[in-house]
Amino acid sequence: MRLTTDDPAPPAAAVRVANAPVSFGIYAPDAAPLHPDELLDGLAEAGYRGIDSGPLGYLGTGAGLGRRLDRVGFGLAGGWVDLRFADPDGFAADLPGLDAALDVFGAAPVDDPRFAPRPTLACSADPARMARPGVPHDPGLALPAHAWPGFADRVQRAADRCRERGLEPVFHYHLGTDVETAEEGDRLLELTDVSVCLDTGHLWLAGGDPVAAVHRWGARIRQVHVKDADLAAHHRVRLAGGGLTEVVAAGGFCRLGAGGVDIPGVLAALGEIGYAGWLVVEQDAPAGRRDVAAMLAEQRANREYLHGLGLR
Repeated sequence: MRLTTDDPAPPAAAVRVANAPVSFGIYAPDAAPLHPDELLDGLAEAGYRGIDSGPLGYLGTGAGLGRRLDRVGFGLAGGWVDLRFADPDGFAADLPGLDAALDVFGAAPVDDPRFAPRPTLACSADPARMARPGVPHDPGLALPAHAWPGFADRVQRAADRCRERGLEPVFHYHLGTDVETAEEGDRLLELTDVSVCLDTGHLWLAGGDPVAAVHRWGARIRQVHVKDADLAAHHRVRLAGGGLTEVVAAGGFCRLGAGGVDIPGVLAALGEIGYAGWLVVEQDAPAGRRDVAAMLAEQRANREYLHGLGLR
C-alpha cells in the first residue's frame, strides 16, 4: 500500500510527532554528544512537538524536567524501561527501576490524555539474540514454550504497576530480545492485556510487515516508533558475523524514506484504525556518535518527510 492524496495519514489533531535521544546515539546521560537544551532547541526548530525521555536523567527529573519541556512547548512521549521478564529474580530486582521511571514520567506536563507519556516496557537484551538479530532466525534461541506463562505474567504485573500510577504502558518488541518477531509479539498479546508499541523498523528487520501489523494489532497499538530500515545493510552485517550493534553502526536504521519500510502505508493504516497519540521518530544511531550538525540535519529531513505525507 502506498499513500496517495486519497489515502490520508492520521489527522494532525490525532497525532503529534516526537523524536528521541536514541536518534543522537544517546544511551547514557554521561555520554551525550550535546546538552539536552541544545537537542530540544534543534528539534523544536525542526517542527517536532515532543521527545522520548532517553536514558533517565538526561532530560532532568521532577520540576526540572517540566520546566525544560515547557520552555520549548514539548510533551514527553514516554521512555524505555528495561526489565528482565525471563528471570524471576532479575525481574524483582528491576522493579525499583520501573518505579523510578514512573516517577519521572508522572512529573511531565500533559495537556491532553492522548499524549500522556507511555512507559515503554521491553525485555533486557539477550546476548545470543543480540549477536544474531532478525532474519534469518535461529529457532534455538527462542523463548521455550514452557517459559511463556511466567514471562507473560511478569509483563502483566509490570503493566498493572504502571496503570496503578495512572500511566498506560506499551510493550516494545525489539531485535536482540525474547520478543523480536511479529509471531512473538502475537503470543505476548494473547497472554496479556498490555498495549503495544509499533516499531516499524525493528519489525521490518525481524521479517515482519508493519502495515499488516497495524491491521492485526489495531487498538492494542498505543504508541508508534516511526523508523525506516535497510535490509541490505542488515544482511551484509549478518553475513560478516556482526550483531545488532554492528547493524546500527552500518546504518541499518536509515533516514525515513531511504529504506524498505512502507512508511506511507503504515500511516495510511494508522489512519484507518483511528490511531491517536504520539508518533516518535527514532533513527537508532551508534553510541558515541559526535557529528551533531549531521544528526540534527537528519532529524530535520525526517520531519520534512512526514510533513510531506500530511503530518503537520
